[in-house]
Amino acid sequence: MMKSLLSFLLVVMLTACASGVKLNDVPVEDRSGIKPPPELSNITPAPVQPTPQPQSKVEPVTSSNNDNFASGPANTTKIIYFDYDSFSVKPEFQSVIESHAKFLKANPRARLSLEGHTDERGGREYNLALGQKRSDAVRQSLTLLGVAASQIETVSFGEEKPAVQGNNEAAFSKNRRAEFFYK
Repeated sequence: MMKSLLSFLLVVMLTACASGVKLNDVPVEDRSGIKPPPELSNITPAPVQPTPQPQSKVEPVTSSNNDNFASGPANTTKIIYFDYDSFSVKPEFQSVIESHAKFLKANPRARLSLEGHTDERGGREYNLALGQKRSDAVRQSLTLLGVAASQIETVSFGEEKPAVQGNNEAAFSKNRRAEFFYK
């Protein structure tokens, strides 16, 4: 009895704390009530002069073997598109995945971030889960080709970062994607 009462109170408290108001949509207003005195309201502060900093004698570190992996494999697309409500990698993108796998295996210090995206159809939670499944599917394809899992991180943006604005199939098809970002 006591356990169910505590559970009920917890649900009531959490429900009372929920709000449908998005923080981005709420205007911000100054309620501090602090206003400068009239005699200070038209005074412009003097510019601050930067203090000279002592010169460092430490040389910046530069890599002699040019570890700039940000571009990824040359002449290879960095986007894979998916069918509606699917996270299966299409056969037409297998060569793209193979190129990225070859690059990652040849560059074991390279790191890849896979971002999963969806079109705007579906609820927010559903789209976040679908975007994650899309990035995870590409990751699994890469690891099956021998890429170390530690080189790849996955993230989902769901419908939050559309590549194309629009409310038609042409726009939807460009937004159902996984993108490769090298670090």
